[in-house]
Amino acid sequence: MSNINLIIEERPADIGNFLVGRLLPFREKRTVGPFAFIDHMGPAALSDSENVDVGPHPHIGLSTLTYLFEGSIMHRDSLGTAIEIKPGQVNWMTAGKGIVHSERTPDYLRQSDKMLHGLQIWVALPKALEQCEPAFAHIEEHQLPAWKIDGADVKLIAGEAFGKKSPVPVYSPLYFIEIKSTTKQKLSIGKDLYGESGLYILEGSIESEGTTFMPKQLLVAKDASLCEFTVNENTTVYIFGGEPFPEPRHIYWNFVSSSAELIEEAKERWLNQQFPKVPGETGFVPLPEQNNNFKLKK
Repeated sequence: MSNINLIIEERPADIGNFLVGRLLPFREKRTVGPFAFIDHMGPAALSDSENVDVGPHPHIGLSTLTYLFEGSIMHRDSLGTAIEIKPGQVNWMTAGKGIVHSERTPDYLRQSDKMLHGLQIWVALPKALEQCEPAFAHIEEHQLPAWKIDGADVKLIAGEAFGKKSPVPVYSPLYFIEIKSTTKQKLSIGKDLYGESGLYILEGSIESEGTTFMPKQLLVAKDASLCEFTVNENTTVYIFGGEPFPEPRHIYWNFVSSSAELIEEAKERWLNQQFPKVPGETGFVPLPEQNNNFKLKK
């Protein structure tokens, strides 16, 4: 990326019973296009007595994108969805005015050693759709557009780019792209991108303007149309971005909105357990302890 504006280092964050690497939001860059939140999960080796158990918790104003490299997660939500997420598949859950879901290790893996590795992403909804009805989509790996650019393997996980369109039902102009290369080569893909753009290095390294960048770094471009870089051998990167919204987004806990009032309302609804229930689940994740000292992140 010949026009790097910001370098964000992956930071550790505790999400309850699992440590992740947080990329967004960042104090100097809250969003990249409509992307408001990105966590890198793992790679984590879990023993036969360790399992992922994120109980029912709510969301508003966003779509979640779960994309695994290794392992498996059982997703259940208040729409009645119950589906296992496996590597290469896309889980796309749109919260709209309010949804509740849980994420757990599937029953058949709970007594086994296992790995978990992947990305969890929040994509903010346009203001006009923040109060839409909740929805869910599960996309199989073979449904995603995949091709080669100068020997590199490219996959369009969500959105539109390179004249192709992912079947993931997004709500604004965006892209989420995987690029894998086993050989060193220069890529110039800016003409196919738009809006704001970020590049996350999962493994391997890239070179730009004489500098080498390594895993766990997120590079944010000044101008997506000038995206050019060299990928080294055995490198995997993810490029994401799109058109930013004219209004800033507030984030509190699992709530994203252009309206502080909607977040306050969602807090009260969750405190009073007025969100819809997840079939088969009985517990729930409470609001953070600091909710009485709530301050919006702008």
